[in-house]
Amino acid sequence: MSKRIGLIGAGYIADWHAEALKATPGVEIAAICDRSASAAEALAARYGGRVFTSVEDMLAAGACDAVHILTPPDAHKPIALHCLAAGLDVLVEKPVALSAADTRAIEDAAQAHGRRFWAGHNFLGLPSYERLKRQVADGTLGRVSEAQISWALPLAPLRSGPYGLWLMRDLRNLLLELGPHPFSFAVDLLGPLDVVSLVTGQEIALPGAETRPQSWRILARAGDVDVTITLSMVETVDDRSVTLRGSSGMARLDYAADTLVTNRDNTADLVLNPLRKQLGQAGAHLREGLRNAGAQVASLNRKSPYGQSFRGMTRAIHGTGEDTRFSGATALRIMEAIDASLTLLPARPAPAIVTGTPSPDVMVIGGTGYIGRTLTRALVAKGHDVRVVSRGRHGPFPDIADHVETVPVALEDTAALVAAMQGIGTVYNLAKSMDTTWEAALKNDVGTAVRIGEAALEAGVRRLIYTGTIASYDMSDPKAVITEATGFGDIAARNLYARSKAECERQLMEMHRTRGLPLVIARPGIVVGGDGPLQHWGIGRWHGAGAVKLWGNGRNILPFVLVDDLSEALIAMMETEAAVGQSFNLTGEPMLTGRDYFDAIHQRFGARLRVTSGSLTAMWLAGGVKYGLKRYALGRKDAVCPSLADWRSRAHLARFDNSLAKSVLDWRPEADRQAFVARALDAKALFGL
Repeated sequence: MSKRIGLIGAGYIADWHAEALKATPGVEIAAICDRSASAAEALAARYGGRVFTSVEDMLAAGACDAVHILTPPDAHKPIALHCLAAGLDVLVEKPVALSAADTRAIEDAAQAHGRRFWAGHNFLGLPSYERLKRQVADGTLGRVSEAQISWALPLAPLRSGPYGLWLMRDLRNLLLELGPHPFSFAVDLLGPLDVVSLVTGQEIALPGAETRPQSWRILARAGDVDVTITLSMVETVDDRSVTLRGSSGMARLDYAADTLVTNRDNTADLVLNPLRKQLGQAGAHLREGLRNAGAQVASLNRKSPYGQSFRGMTRAIHGTGEDTRFSGATALRIMEAIDASLTLLPARPAPAIVTGTPSPDVMVIGGTGYIGRTLTRALVAKGHDVRVVSRGRHGPFPDIADHVETVPVALEDTAALVAAMQGIGTVYNLAKSMDTTWEAALKNDVGTAVRIGEAALEAGVRRLIYTGTIASYDMSDPKAVITEATGFGDIAARNLYARSKAECERQLMEMHRTRGLPLVIARPGIVVGGDGPLQHWGIGRWHGAGAVKLWGNGRNILPFVLVDDLSEALIAMMETEAAVGQSFNLTGEPMLTGRDYFDAIHQRFGARLRVTSGSLTAMWLAGGVKYGLKRYALGRKDAVCPSLADWRSRAHLARFDNSLAKSVLDWRPEADRQAFVARALDAKALFGL
């Protein structure tokens, strides 16, 4: 009989757990539990299982034998204790708790109730890591004397948000979130750690004057082995690795790529010795690359290194026998080392506390996002108090908290939306969903937009401003000039984002015509400036922080717009009566190509990114192959295959006419090229520095 597994939390990480469980013999996904019914239903539609919106209901139903707890970390301990007391085994995603004391409480509860407690340190399940462990155990590396463990990966929320995430709420949370990966390697390979020192650096300012360190260096010892743990969150080449140096050899595990390369001395004479060493390493790299490529091709990319780590972990914890890699006792030693590191953090001044009770007259749905943050601050500067609707109660506005209140409202709940709109004159809807099927987009994106429109009508708001996208246009013809009178064309052959946004507009405009919804539609161009990200996907497809393949050759003028100019236009839509019932393409003055943009980055920061042209026809053909594999090999009947025109539209080949926004809204986007570049690039820490 299969072991019945429940997933508590239906966010991003849940898909990885579900895929691993699906590939593990002897288990089945029996339940999906999330406060958001739509999120739980979407996950259950892909992997099966009964849907629950509370842990209590799931436990009362007796739906599962074990659970994977995948909620934000501050909820891990109470949920784990509740499930253990109900007689279930628990796997808890990292960090398993907020301290060693909390971890010990979970382990003690597991022992008291005779249940199992596992920690979700997924990288310990990699096949290459298992080979590294065997090398240490069988003496291949000799006597290990030093370990260097790195987590060097850009952390976008530090530079461009969202700032309301649990990760961003406290300095300690950075190490609690990222530290379990390198610490788990050290503890599992070498044993308990004695932390000696901690140094942080490369501070970056957050909205509201707080700062966060982006580099952490921790020195520790495990017996007589020196251990260095390095975390780097700036824009850097991905280096997530474990390097062990021993008396007989050195091994380097790239746990992001699931590769292991060992370098050992040889007995060849003279010049053959270094040649043989280099040839051996080259052969090892080739072997690892071919092995990984073969695994991914054979599995149609279902066995990516990250996916393999979850599969290995899932097999270990739900298989037979005891695997100490993921045990509660090992998790406790890991959290003790993280606790010891956190005690070495230097004292910091407490952030200033702003007091006051806002009286909001404007609501921004999606106000913690990139555009929403800038708009909210611009509204406050204009004398408005703002109600920001987000997933939680935390927002990036501590310095203006007397003018901004952040409230969590479920966008699936019309009554809650109506209540939140009481006293509000203007509602901005900046929300969007990232769906993988048209059915899901109709429910989560279009359905939400219509629901917000219904709530605005019921609450009697004076104006609803909805943000669509210029991506809904067919921009594939370089001779075309697009105005607001230009139609979207055959939207059914477009990508889901463009199609969904167009359908949102259509239904909202129908509500304006037939029911008097006081609607204005904004279609922003490629938004830059402020605290926006370096890796803007409107320009090209990114391959890490330092390489981008442009949509096309990158030599056509792009419809850039500064985020500050966009905010001014959005506010003018609220203040201009003639805007109601109209749509506006908010693109700046034509001045920069994609290559111009990256040349400007190089000139201002001395950083030359690797920028290459992309053949849109080749991308379309590759997309067609992927579509065929998804639909016919993997059985994904809901797979989407955008047209060639859709791919060409990503290059923004057509030109835009922004005269309507200028005439109706009296909008004046930046027209000076030098000033535009300065405002687009100089205000933000593109590289985290």
